[in-house]
Amino acid sequence: MKQALVALALGLLAAASQAEQVGEVDTAFKLIGPDHKIVVEAYDDPKVSGVTCYVSRAKTGGISGAIGLAEDKSEASIACRQVGVVKVSQPLPRREEVYSERLSILFKRLRVVRMVDPARNTLVYLTYSDLLVDGSPKNSITAVPIDRAAPIPLK
Repeated sequence: MKQALVALALGLLAAASQAEQVGEVDTAFKLIGPDHKIVVEAYDDPKVSGVTCYVSRAKTGGISGAIGLAEDKSEASIACRQVGVVKVSQPLPRREEVYSERLSILFKRLRVVRMVDPARNTLVYLTYSDLLVDGSPKNSITAVPIDRAAPIPLK
């Protein structure tokens, strides 16, 4: 059990280090604690260099937000772009989770999934949130076309 908790903590630290906050805007004033915000974070695809995804999402403020007990809203938006020469480091599965971040203390997560559309040589990225029992249908999608001269290798 102790090893599982250590592995989970290391996994959370690794996932947190992948995100780079680009900026934020306040959406609602809170007298005590931080304001409610929309944050914009950049995520580099770990298996596809030259592609970065920008995710905007709500971040709950107030006292509960300050101490990490608030549950952030399920809405998020994503835009992935080619930001350099695209290189796929290894064959990709047709669907793979690229990033995951907790939105509540226990059960809610924001997820970014990469899908490969080989017919169009395109990487499709989907963001959504889920709960242990019931997820949200709110989602956002974006696509990054890759030059047909460099077909995306599949597993």
